[in-house]
Amino acid sequence: MTAGRRRVPNSVVSTAVPIPPASTSAAPVHRVLGIETSCDETAASVVDDGTVIVSSVVSSQIDLHARYGGVVPELAGRAHLELLTPVLADALAQAGTSVSGEGIDAVAVTYGPGLIGSLLVGVAEAKALSLAWGVPLVGVNHLEAHLFASLLEQPDLGWPLVVLLVSGGHTMLVEVTAPGRYRLMGATIDDAAGEAFDKVARFLGLGYPGGPAIDRIAEEGDSRAFVFPRSLPGDGYDFSFSGLKTSVVNTVRKHPDAVTADVAASFRLAVVDVLVARARRAAADVGATALCLAGGVAANSLLRRRIEEACEEDGIGAFLPSRALCTDNAAMVAAAGWWRLQHGGASPLTLGADPNLRLVAAG
Repeated sequence: MTAGRRRVPNSVVSTAVPIPPASTSAAPVHRVLGIETSCDETAASVVDDGTVIVSSVVSSQIDLHARYGGVVPELAGRAHLELLTPVLADALAQAGTSVSGEGIDAVAVTYGPGLIGSLLVGVAEAKALSLAWGVPLVGVNHLEAHLFASLLEQPDLGWPLVVLLVSGGHTMLVEVTAPGRYRLMGATIDDAAGEAFDKVARFLGLGYPGGPAIDRIAEEGDSRAFVFPRSLPGDGYDFSFSGLKTSVVNTVRKHPDAVTADVAASFRLAVVDVLVARARRAAADVGATALCLAGGVAANSLLRRRIEEACEEDGIGAFLPSRALCTDNAAMVAAAGWWRLQHGGASPLTLGADPNLRLVAAG
């Protein structure tokens, strides 16, 4: 039985630091090793001072899960066990560091949200390296890491920002007034945007992962061929894509001769219309200086074009991370971990994996 990416329910941002600091290291933290194993990417990265990517290695499990049309949690966990050691060795070698950890000042690891079996692999490895190398351990919220991805390529973005975080498991709008200070403005009430892309692509026979498959074929189709619903009209910031997915299925069954490219293009437009409209309104409402994209769906070509156009019209900045930083990677984990160490100290070695972790703000 297959399972999609875990979705985090809508939540109110608190001011609690998620993991009580174990200690604040007296030694300056310069170089951080990041580890990411929350879903189906095994990643390791070395980042200097929270902004300079020295090395970044990502091993994808797409081929492993493609035959099932989605991520199989048990297979993902086993693959991380096999892949993490060589991925770490590669990242350290590219950074000019041996497996003895010489030059590494801290180890940052994603401890949630995500698939519990996958998370445990990364957390266990990070604890072992922290003990072996005698350096601090810091747990990182995967969602917060995506917010730090923007700062890796453009550290002087200015504040406040609105970040549209869209992936296979999450769709949310977050106001960022400073690093570590967030307000969740809206989130999906059912399917995440990436999840909807995967399900529609599977129904259309386009394979997995669905987002890139639909994006490619949609470029050849007529986006006005079908008028699919735009969910949750009104002034709110929440999202819903379950009804849109059902509408696509019903339309294709009613019109079995429909051109797949046209269906894909019309569906993609419906998703992007909603994402852009809500993000644009959120940015205006908080007086944001810029609008940022984050997460795997941020690689969608139409979404990137429309965000740039909207921001130009509204006179604010637009930040579209490189596609390498859109998907799950360890560079963003190391960057977030570096910041957390400066502002909260290290995490205890009792750090556990939390598959339902929510986004919180530092005090």
